[in-house]
Amino acid sequence: MTHSPTDPTPGEGTLCRPELRPLWHMVHSRLSSGRPVTRVRLGPLDDSQREALADLLGLDRLTDPSPSIPLRRLEEAVIELSAGRTVRDIVTELVGPLGDRAGVRRSEERERAELWTWLADHNTVRAQPVLSGWAASCRAAGLVSGSAQRTRAQLSDALKVLAELPAQAEPLPVFAARVLTGRAHALDDGTSLSTLVLRALATLYDTVPPQSAVERRGLWARAGVADDELSATVLVGGLRPAGDGLLARLARACTDAGQATSLTLAHVRHPGDLALPAAPASVVHVVENPSILALALRRFGAHCPPLVCTSGWPNSAAIQLLRLIADHGAALRYHGDFDGEGIRIAAYVLDKTSARPWRMTAVDYRAAVVRNPRGPQPGRITEAPWDTELAEAMAEHGIAVVEELVADALLRDLARLVQPQYTDHNVTSSGRHS
Repeated sequence: MTHSPTDPTPGEGTLCRPELRPLWHMVHSRLSSGRPVTRVRLGPLDDSQREALADLLGLDRLTDPSPSIPLRRLEEAVIELSAGRTVRDIVTELVGPLGDRAGVRRSEERERAELWTWLADHNTVRAQPVLSGWAASCRAAGLVSGSAQRTRAQLSDALKVLAELPAQAEPLPVFAARVLTGRAHALDDGTSLSTLVLRALATLYDTVPPQSAVERRGLWARAGVADDELSATVLVGGLRPAGDGLLARLARACTDAGQATSLTLAHVRHPGDLALPAAPASVVHVVENPSILALALRRFGAHCPPLVCTSGWPNSAAIQLLRLIADHGAALRYHGDFDGEGIRIAAYVLDKTSARPWRMTAVDYRAAVVRNPRGPQPGRITEAPWDTELAEAMAEHGIAVVEELVADALLRDLARLVQPQYTDHNVTSSGRHS
C-alpha cells in the first residue's frame, strides 16, 4: 500500500492517536513555560493511554499510571516515527504555537519597572517632590486592570490635569473638556481619574484625602476648579503698570496711595490694556505672607517696589497674575517660609510660573537659624528642587524660620530698587529712617 504526500506515514499516525493527547498537551504546556525542560510528568493515565504511550516509546510493558518521561527519550521516539521531525514540531502541529510564559513575565516586569521609573522621574513629580509620596502610593496600589499600558494612560491624564492646576475658575466639566481633549466627564465625582487627582492634591496640600462630596468639591475649588472668579484674590503692592485697562488703573491708584491692591481672578483674567515699565520695576518680588507686604508698604509707601503676596498656597488668581506679569516681561523672585509647607509652596510656585528663588538657599536658612536659634519644628520636610542641600540643612537643625523673621534682609533687597534714601544704613527694622 502506498501513501500520498499529504497522508501521514504509519509512524505519524501513531503520534496522532487520541490517547496521546494528554501527553502532547502537557509537553506543549511545559515547553511554553520558557524554561528548560528535561522531563514531563503525566497522569493519572487510563489503560488505553498507558498502552499508547508504551507503543510510542517502544516499551515491552505499560508505563506507570503517572509516569515521568525524559524529554530526550520522547524526542528520540518522535524523530524515529516522523522522519526527523522534533517534539516541538509535533506539538506545534497538534496543539498550536508554543508560548514563552517566562519571557512574557520578564517583559511584563520590565514594563512595570519602566512605568514606575517614568512616574518617579516625571517633570511634575520632580518639580514638586512632595508628589513622590503620591507616586509611591500609585505604585503600591498596583496596575489598573493588571495592565501597565492602561495604568500609564491614566497616570498621564492625572499628570496632565495636575500640570494645568490651579485652574482659571472653570466648572469641573469645562476644565476636564479643555485639558483632556473633549472628555468633559472624565473628572466627574467617583471616576478613578478624579480619585487619583484628588489624592495627589491631598498629598500636595498635606491634607487627608476627601471622603465626602462636599470635601471633594472643596479640594477642587482650592485648586481653582470652580465657577467663581471673585473668591480667589491676590494681594499686590507697588505695581505701577502702564495702560488704561482696569487692572492697570486699580494697581496704579493703590500704589500712588501707598496701599495694597486686592485683585480678583476676574481682574487678572480680563486685565485690558496693560504694560510694565522697564527695569528695575520689571523685577517683581513675590512673598508668601501678607505681613511682609504690609511691612514693605509701611516702609516705602508709594515708592514700594512691585510686590505680590500669595498668602500661603497660591490660588488661581495669584498664579494667573504671576504668569501675566511674566508674559509682560517681568522677572519673578520668590521667597517664603523656611518650613516643610513653605518649601512645598515654593516648589509649587517655581513649577507653575517662571519665578526663581529669592534668599531661599541652604546658606540663607543657616544664616537665619543663627539669628533665630529657637523656633518651632519645621514639620514634614520634602526636597527643594532648586537647592539639594536645603532639606538636609532643615532636617539637621530641626527649626522653622518663618518669613517675618528674615523681613529685614528682604526689605534691604527691596530698598536697593527704590530711591537713594532707602539704603542699608538708614533703613531700620522698625521702619523709621535715621
